[in-house]
Amino acid sequence: MTIDSRRRPRRLRSTAAMRRLTAETRLNPAGLVLPMFVQEGISEPVELDSLPAVKRHTLDSLARAAAEAAKAGLGGVMLFGVPATDKKDPFGSQAVAEDGILNRALATVRAEVGDALVVMADTCLDEFTTHGHCGVLAADGSVDNDATLEIYGAQAVAQARAGAHVVGPSGMMDHQVAAIRDALDAAGLQNTSILAYAAKYTSAFYGPFREAVACSLEGDRRSYQMDPANRREGRLETSLDIAEGADMVMVKPAGYFLDVLADIAATSPVPVAAYQVSGEYAMIQAAARNGWIDGPAALRESVLSIHRAGADVVLTYAAMELARECCDTCDCC
Repeated sequence: MTIDSRRRPRRLRSTAAMRRLTAETRLNPAGLVLPMFVQEGISEPVELDSLPAVKRHTLDSLARAAAEAAKAGLGGVMLFGVPATDKKDPFGSQAVAEDGILNRALATVRAEVGDALVVMADTCLDEFTTHGHCGVLAADGSVDNDATLEIYGAQAVAQARAGAHVVGPSGMMDHQVAAIRDALDAAGLQNTSILAYAAKYTSAFYGPFREAVACSLEGDRRSYQMDPANRREGRLETSLDIAEGADMVMVKPAGYFLDVLADIAATSPVPVAAYQVSGEYAMIQAAARNGWIDGPAALRESVLSIHRAGADVVLTYAAMELARECCDTCDCC
């Protein structure tokens, strides 16, 4: 048998140094965003059983964690607020209030890190409403798209004034980006960016997140979040958000929608983000705890695959772990 030595792809896999040199995709902490939760009315951080190494923070512990994220070189943090139960109402009023927990958290974090870290805010009502939906409800119990847009605009303005560099509308209301851009511009906040959750699917992988934000969801969100069966619709929704002024767009979840992510990344004129959601992260951690997989390696591989599919930015609960360990422990960095 004659072997053609001119065709030997394995030569480029021979050593760790060679693999690093020829890697097509590289993880970098600057491309990672850490989702963080802050809870009203607690004196110590609360560990989350379903999300190992993730906490509901106090304002003080949130500030410290944000400073650590900046020191680790992360690109940003995405903040979610957990208000006191008795402060929830059908309209999510605490989302707009200057003294609402999320707006106080934004001010606290921004005062701590300044511009060393991109401070992002979740712009949605589900954490703040008694019914747990992403918008206000009409008389028939459906989500009132247009009434919700007005609140989103006010919420985004409040978040920007509190210190958010970026607002992240995640409710999948039609025309939410345009409504928020108009509200920000009218308030003189033209420099506040919008990260649109452009292709957000109704997913079975959000369960641990809903525990984290103490969401009181009644029913489901199938009438306004996307059907996991649909691929082309992801491109359509993203194109609409870009036309309305989105500065960045996001696919959520990430790992089970890599085809959608690749489609969007191939044509998007703006940066593309993807969210490795709570269920994706929790499954890896659960399997690792049982000794079935190498947890750190699986987390690295999963986030690397999201980048490989085209994401410029990845939101992941593993951001700090990856920032600390990736470049020292794998061949991809």
